Formats: sequence, C-alpha cells, structure tokens
Amino acid sequence: MLHPVITKEVFQFLNQLKKNNNREWFTEHKPEFKIREATAKTFFNSLLELMKQHDEIERLKVFRIYRDVRFSKDKTPYKYNFSASFSRAGNERRGGYYLHIQPGGSFVAAGFWNPNKEDLFRIRKEWELDVDELKSIIDKKSFKETWGDLAGDEVKTAPKGFDKEHENIDFIKKKQFIFVRNFTDAEVLDKDFLLEVNKSFKAIRPYFDLMSNILTTNLNGESLLD
Repeated sequence: MLHPVITKEVFQFLNQLKKNNNREWFTEHKPEFKIREATAKTFFNSLLELMKQHDEIERLKVFRIYRDVRFSKDKTPYKYNFSASFSRAGNERRGGYYLHIQPGGSFVAAGFWNPNKEDLFRIRKEWELDVDELKSIIDKKSFKETWGDLAGDEVKTAPKGFDKEHENIDFIKKKQFIFVRNFTDAEVLDKDFLLEVNKSFKAIRPYFDLMSNILTTNLNGESLLD
C-alpha cells in the first residue's frame, strides 16, 4: 500500500524560500507554494487518520506559512517549514503531538509544552511524591530508543515551595514535559516516513496515559472529572 510522502520538491521550495524570504519572491512563486503546501496537508491528514487508530484526536491544526513579526527582531515574513499539531480529545486526555518539516531541521514532538499553572503545580507535586512510575515508562529501552530523554525548559534551581535538594529535583524543576525526535532529510523523504512518525506517536501513549491520570486526579488519586 502506498502512503503519502514528503517529496524532494517540498524541500527544494522551502530552501528557496529561506534564501528569498521576501514578499516579492513569494508572490511570484505562490502557485508553487500552493502545490507544496497541498503535499504537506495531504501528509498531515493521512497521519491524522493513522493516529485515530490508537488515540482520540480532537483537532488537526496546520500552521500558516506567514510569520507574526510584530514582536520579533527578525522581520522576515515567512517561515521556511510546514508544521502541524494534533490535539487529544476531551478533558480526560491531556497532551498533544507536533510535526515539523524543515530541510535540515525536521522533528516530531509530544507532551506538554506550556501547562497552565494549576497543571504545572499538580505535576510537580506528583514528582515530589514519587517518580517511579514515570521512570518505569520513560526508561524502558524501546521508549528511550524512540524518544530519548525528557526535554523542555526548566527553572534554574527549584520552583517556589519545593526543596532544591529533593531527590527528584531534576523532574520537579521542569516547566515543560516534552519528548522530541529529530529526523534527517533522508528519513523525511523516505517512502515510509508517514508510518515511522505514526509509530513514534503510538509509542508515546503510555506516557500520555500516566500524565492524563495525574492531571485528572488529586494527590489521593481521587478523580477531578465530573
């Protein structure tokens, strides 16, 4: 069975856009942009259908090529990537997925990018009590071979109200709880890239299940859902 692929023409266009990041060039080449964008959107939508076989996905968001330059020193008007996020459905499911297609910088990510302060505090309190269940998931060989180590921004020492000498401080001081997997250009252009991305996202599910359970219960394990 043939699957949608990211073509070399997509990369070629994005490389050209990076070198000619101005409105005149983009306007002239907009017909080609629409073709390459359609390729990416077909890929994203096909991935969505595969993901629905192992998770409940509420929304696919394809990010626009136009940059918001209002508060940026970099005034180049266009991104030189195609990207999309996949949101999990319902209050009982937490976390999300992200796919980024860019020459020399393609990756997938999954987890909790910027939890609100209540969720962040709840996660930290959980890690203050115990990280054994978390470690049993993320230290598993098959998981680590796919996703590597837990990533994300963190505070320098310890969050307010937490002991900087706590044995689990490396987890407690995190502000984001994400995993990232990078792909080479050759891997992105491979005919089975779609299946590999879906396989990676499927492998993150035990982590999502644990985090969803944490974020929908109190420290006594009692449900917070109606």
